[in-house]
Amino acid sequence: MIRKLFKRVFRRSAKPKVVGRAQVIPFAMHGVACEQISYGAKRVTDGLQAAGYQAFVVGGAVRDLLLDKTPKDFDVATNATPEEVKRVFRRSRIIGRRFRLVHVMFGEELVEVATFRCMTDAEDVQTDEHGRLLRDNEFGDQEQDAARRDFTANALFYDPATQEIHDYHGGYADTRNHILRIIGDPLVRYREDPVRMLRAVRLSAKLGIRIDEVTAAPIAQLKSLLDNVPQARLLDEVLKMLLSGRSVECIKALRSLELHHGLLPLLDVILEQPIGQKFVMLALKNTDERLAQEKPVSPAFLFAALLWHEVLADWERLVKQGERPVGAMHLAMDGVLARQKKKLAIPHRHDAVMKEIWLLQLRFEQRSGQRPYRLLEQPRFRAAFDFLLLRCASNEVDNELGLWWDEFQDASDARREEMLQPATPGTAKKRRRKPRKKPAGQSGGDAGGSANEGGAGE
Repeated sequence: MIRKLFKRVFRRSAKPKVVGRAQVIPFAMHGVACEQISYGAKRVTDGLQAAGYQAFVVGGAVRDLLLDKTPKDFDVATNATPEEVKRVFRRSRIIGRRFRLVHVMFGEELVEVATFRCMTDAEDVQTDEHGRLLRDNEFGDQEQDAARRDFTANALFYDPATQEIHDYHGGYADTRNHILRIIGDPLVRYREDPVRMLRAVRLSAKLGIRIDEVTAAPIAQLKSLLDNVPQARLLDEVLKMLLSGRSVECIKALRSLELHHGLLPLLDVILEQPIGQKFVMLALKNTDERLAQEKPVSPAFLFAALLWHEVLADWERLVKQGERPVGAMHLAMDGVLARQKKKLAIPHRHDAVMKEIWLLQLRFEQRSGQRPYRLLEQPRFRAAFDFLLLRCASNEVDNELGLWWDEFQDASDARREEMLQPATPGTAKKRRRKPRKKPAGQSGGDAGGSANEGGAGE
């Protein structure tokens, strides 16, 4: 308590100094100690500075430390070229073609090192007809590098040697005031890179800070620019939202800024339907809780949840038209994924997992004969069962179905026989075979792992 009081009083008396166009915030004012910087990032900045170069921890790590959050990783910016960085650190490699970076390894820690970049002159910059930057990768100095960054909170440079923060755009004050503000003219910056609109939503939700009014104002009118963004970049940003640990807040913010339409098919329609909205929100909440508990999650399971009600709608339509249930499900799945990939390129490696989860939903209704035993043997049973529980919780199917399978998978052989339902009248009788014995210590419910534990083939 005394230490906190001393620090608060000391900060009030401390003042920043001006060096060139930057405000230099002293440790006594911001309170971020060099011990909070990762071992690898500290070694990189020390090594580059010892070799005569400038080197700073930059971006999200500085922002997160000021907000009393734990950074996911630590990036370094320097005036050394990639070749010069590589000469300083033996265990490093240069990556990238559009703009080269250096990855420096310290045990299991990887530190990404970028050379300062500059803003290209207007007459030299290459843009498309919408104003999106196509090529803008010239080396520059620290001030120019700060001007290139998207938000003021991401344009802070921390020097572990002096424990000072260099601030060119008022990012320190914005971060302390929990404001996310874009650098420069929002209209121009969003046209340069439309993904900044999605990034503003994600950072605001993830960090619990509000978007500045001027920063938010043009988003609704410029949202169509996202149609011109490469699918890979769009998918990367959507995944960051879904796996941010604050996905529910991200979805709500997307809706408030009218950015949700088109990112995932019919997401806007789904979120207006009582059952669909409840199902999607439960899936996102479940993911957020797992991330908070530092448990692994599966992107394939998430995409399966987000697209399920579109698959379900197509399946019901096809069954009414006379298609057999399983055949209708295959047609529905293929149709939904084909439409989806025109907008958001979900990797093909997720397709098989999503289809298995969807197909197994039909088999949960079959609780007679050997079918339940065969279902327990499926590698994706656990993922599909977790998916079924979400359907039960959202009142899409009767909760009794989930309770039955919850008991059946762990029940004794005798109890399982009691639980089996009578065969449907009129079906051909088949020779019953004994269920295969499971290896000692393994229950059917553990096959394939939990849905959000990467058991979905991640």
